[in-house]
Amino acid sequence: MTAMAALHAARRPWLSPVNRRRWQNFKANRRGWWSFWMFMVLFVVTLLSNVIANDRPLVVSYKGEILFPVLVDYPEEKFGGFLAVTNYRDPYNRDEIESNGWMIWPPIRYSFDTPNTEAPTPAPSPPAFLLSRAERCAAYAEGENDRDCVFGNMNWLGTDDQGRDVVARALYGFRISVLFGLTLAVISSLVGIAIGAVQGYYGGLTDLLMQRFIEIWNAVPTLYLLIIVSSVIAPSFLVLLLILLAFSWTHLVGVVRAEFLRARNFEFVRAARALGVGNLTIMWRHLLPNAMVATLTFLPFILNGSITTLTSLDYLGFGLPAGYPSLGELLRQGKTNVFAPWLGITGFCVVAIMLSLLIFIGEAVRDAFDPRKTFQ
Repeated sequence: MTAMAALHAARRPWLSPVNRRRWQNFKANRRGWWSFWMFMVLFVVTLLSNVIANDRPLVVSYKGEILFPVLVDYPEEKFGGFLAVTNYRDPYNRDEIESNGWMIWPPIRYSFDTPNTEAPTPAPSPPAFLLSRAERCAAYAEGENDRDCVFGNMNWLGTDDQGRDVVARALYGFRISVLFGLTLAVISSLVGIAIGAVQGYYGGLTDLLMQRFIEIWNAVPTLYLLIIVSSVIAPSFLVLLLILLAFSWTHLVGVVRAEFLRARNFEFVRAARALGVGNLTIMWRHLLPNAMVATLTFLPFILNGSITTLTSLDYLGFGLPAGYPSLGELLRQGKTNVFAPWLGITGFCVVAIMLSLLIFIGEAVRDAFDPRKTFQ
C-alpha cells in the first residue's frame, strides 16, 4: 500500500479497498466530481428558498419583541391592524413596524406566488437589469425615498404573466423538481429492487408470471391515465407521485433480476442454504450487495428521468396544480408569451443545467463502478 493509499485508509477506515478504488475513480472524473459539488450547492441553496425569496421578513423587532414572520404567521392585529394575515409589503404595516423597531428582509422580497403590483410595466414585466433606475422606481408611491429601489424589490429576471417573480419561481421550482425526482427515484428503485430480487432468486413459475405481468403493465399508456385522473380529481404532489410510482418501478427490475439469476447458484449461496440460512437472509446479505453495483449506476439516470417526466407533464398541463412553482409551467409560459423571452430562457437554462449536472454525475458513477477502470 502506498503512502497516499495508507492516508486515505486512515481517513476513511469504513471503506473497503474496492470502495476506496471506486471513490478514487469517481474523484478522478473531474467533470463528474465538480458536477456533483455544483449540484449539491444548488440543491442546498434551493432548500433555503424560504429565506432567500420570501414576501415576509426574516426577523422583525416590534416594540422590543423579536418575531420571526418567516416561520410564524402573525395576525395583523399584532401590529395594530385588523386582518388575520399580515401583509408586510403593505406601506401601512411596514411604516408601523419600522417606526417601532426594524425588519430584516430576505435578499428577494417575493415568494413564488407573490404578484408584484408595483411593477413599472404590465405583466410579464421585463428583467430589472434591462430598465433604468427611473423606470424601476417609477411605480412606487410619491414621496418614497430610494429604499424601494433596492435589490430585494427588483424583479431581476422579470415577472411571469401573473406578475410573479421569475427568480423566486425558478428557485422554488428547482427545489420541488429535485425533491419530487428524488422521492420518485428512491421509492420506485426500492420497489423495483424487491420485485427483481424475488423474480431472480425464485425463478421458475414465479419469474414467468411476474415477467408477463410487467410486460402487460408497461403497455398501459401513462399519459392517458393521467388525463383521465386529472379529469376526475385535482392532481396534487402526492397523487402525481403515486401515479408515476405505479409505472416507474419497472426500470430496475430487469437489472436486479439478471444479477440474482446469475448469482443464485454460486457456491457461497449453496453453502448458505446447506447451513440452513433462510431465503430472505441470503437475498439480503449475500445476493443484494452484488446486485447493488449494477443498480447504483442507474440511479442518477433514473433521477434524471423522474425530473424530466415531471417537467414534461407540467409543460403539457397535466402535472402539479396551478400555482405550484414549476419549471415546466415556466417553460409553457415562455411558449405562450413569445414577446417575453426571459421566461423561456430562464426555464430552459435551469432545466438544462440541472439535467446536465445529473448526467455528468451518472457517467462518473458508472465509470467508478466499472471494474476495468483503475485510478490513475
